[in-house]
Amino acid sequence: MATGITKQEQLSEDAISASDFYKEPIPLPKKDEMATLTYSGKSSLDEIFCDVPREFLRIESSSSNTKLETLPTNSFVLDDNVFVLNELIRLNKKAMLFYLDPPYGTGLDFQCRKLKHAYKDNMGQAEYLEFMRRRLILMRECLNDNGSIYVHIGHQMLAYLKVVMDEIFGVNNFRNLITRRKCSSKNFTRNQYANLNDYILFYTKTSSYVWNQPGVVPEEEWIEKEYPKKDEFGRRFKLVPVHAPGTRNGETGKAWRGKLPPPGKHWQYTPSKLDELDREGDIHWSRNGNPRRKVYWNCDKKRPLTDYWEQYRDAHHQSIKITGYPTEKNFEMLKMIISASSNSGDLVIDPFCGSGTTIHAARELGRKYIGIDASFSAAKATLHRMRYGLKPMGDYVNKKKKSKSKQLALEYSNNKNEECLFIVDSKLWEEYQDEIGKITLDIGL
Repeated sequence: MATGITKQEQLSEDAISASDFYKEPIPLPKKDEMATLTYSGKSSLDEIFCDVPREFLRIESSSSNTKLETLPTNSFVLDDNVFVLNELIRLNKKAMLFYLDPPYGTGLDFQCRKLKHAYKDNMGQAEYLEFMRRRLILMRECLNDNGSIYVHIGHQMLAYLKVVMDEIFGVNNFRNLITRRKCSSKNFTRNQYANLNDYILFYTKTSSYVWNQPGVVPEEEWIEKEYPKKDEFGRRFKLVPVHAPGTRNGETGKAWRGKLPPPGKHWQYTPSKLDELDREGDIHWSRNGNPRRKVYWNCDKKRPLTDYWEQYRDAHHQSIKITGYPTEKNFEMLKMIISASSNSGDLVIDPFCGSGTTIHAARELGRKYIGIDASFSAAKATLHRMRYGLKPMGDYVNKKKKSKSKQLALEYSNNKNEECLFIVDSKLWEEYQDEIGKITLDIGL
């Protein structure tokens, strides 16, 4: 098996290859040439960072509002996010984390569980990519230097969006392509493999970023498999090598106990540290005299999260609490992402807010938040959620309800959630005052 090494660690001549003898009939691009997507309508940075002044209103009731001088945190903004992001840049308001679950380029329309239309996802390929590119450029400008961005996407535009994000954030700031299992195996399509996963592109703005290593509590079966041995006290442990790939010229490249590390490798510790581990009984010697280190299990350990997430599926049984908004994502997944890539008091922004999962999780974890969405259905779902919480899936069976306004007033009086402000673009208010007024009545404002 070949081992990845640096040029300094190479111990032999380059391998012979036919490609060293033959030349490409058509010359390849230069080594430092980056790939970009080209299409008509691809706007310049000057065009994207244009001045688009907007006035924003805080909606207090169906007929009352207050003009704002700034965009407050802990709020939901009803508007096209391109205008809100430009306003945040003007205000120099920076986020530590962006999470977005934008349209996937599916060519479909989406509706909620009550069969009301929520949003369209029917843009063409180049149209979609430029739509996303403009907004991602604005998001990068709104991001702290030690901030992160997670883009949740389906298979339809994944490859194209990866190229776009490499162009905007830089290849070196790509961290992970995360695969999330979204549903069970019943999601089957004839004549192709079952579509079980969607994906998350994880980038940072720079090489220095907030990172709180996430982990999951392992199952007993996993512990027994990973830590198969027991000592005389019944403690579980596993054996791991005391060497690592790569050659070294210092202490870790020298002999220990008369043994050199295997070819192309070095000791993980200095010989003096290995002696100390051996004295403490933490080195296991095989029958052939090969050393390995004992690593003990303790109940506080968590299993590091990998780039395959199978535990964060969409709601799939009646007891799971949701809003009923289409494409609603797993609440625990958002809490994990926010915990990993921000700290208490940091600002988290979701520019495609949908049902409000991101800002709900941010509030629970003590972060500041701003949610943005152009959909009136999303506004209603998010604001209701932030005031009254979630309901189990089973509650979506149609039932006759008494006096909705009284019921909402009672629910809100028993709810201790911090208020989420309702902010609206003044131009939307002028055009859709009746529709926005209905939202305020529906959520009990």
